[in-house]
Amino acid sequence: MANKFIEPLLIFIRGLFMGSADIIPGVSGGTIALITGIYERLVHAIGKIKFSFIKSLLKGNFSEFKATLFEEIDFQLFIPLLLGIAVAMLTFSKVIGFFLDVYPSFTFAFFLGLILASSYVLYAQIVKFSPKMLIISIIGFVLSYIFVGLNPIAANHSIPILFFSGMIAICAMILPGISGAFILLLLGQYHYMLNVLNSLSWTEIVTFCLGALIGILGFSKLLDYLLQQHEEITMALLIGVMLGTLRIPFVEVISNLNAFGLEWILCIILVIIGFALIVLLEMKFKYIE
Repeated sequence: MANKFIEPLLIFIRGLFMGSADIIPGVSGGTIALITGIYERLVHAIGKIKFSFIKSLLKGNFSEFKATLFEEIDFQLFIPLLLGIAVAMLTFSKVIGFFLDVYPSFTFAFFLGLILASSYVLYAQIVKFSPKMLIISIIGFVLSYIFVGLNPIAANHSIPILFFSGMIAICAMILPGISGAFILLLLGQYHYMLNVLNSLSWTEIVTFCLGALIGILGFSKLLDYLLQQHEEITMALLIGVMLGTLRIPFVEVISNLNAFGLEWILCIILVIIGFALIVLLEMKFKYIE
């Protein structure tokens, strides 16, 4: 009986972590899903949605509609997870906005520790790390390092632009190592979407979510295939991608600090705290599973 309440609660907590990570440029919600042991289930659950239940509904066959709906959609996963993500995004957007404006060096130092630890956790997922895997990781690192160094695009905030931004960003949000928030930053939509969340502008929120829904339904099928057929190669590539994204917090920390002093020591401590938090989180959820 207790498990009926514990499992949804643990999934909800995972959603809180994922939603918080997706707000942060340089940190991926997909990484959090991976280290908390829910990633493959999530990708597979999204990938198996084929909307066959709509056909049954249009035919008026409600018994078949209900059976197909529960067969295709993992409600026990999606309801608590999406609720946790939504709660985190609506609340954490104000917090992260404050810290990025007031304490940028400390905030990005903490992010650096999170990403570094996430790379370590991914490395532990690979059973055989061969020279081939190393080359794939290096390719991922180089591509990611170049990509995150690009300048943000000056874009408007029209409804079509927000829709396509949602489609693109969600693919990064579910992929470990690539930050959906950073994609929004490159598209010139990050600060605007933070304000949208803080002011609860529902037209923009719904538009963005519709784009994200379409994007994730298509991309998850490809990702599910890669994880099922080429898991170690995919993981090796993601390790390189995640290490490449360290360029973002490292540059931000360096550019916001003066000569070596107390601030540098605090940043180093925050890197260690961020690293330890992810490792302990991964160990805790692995123990629970």
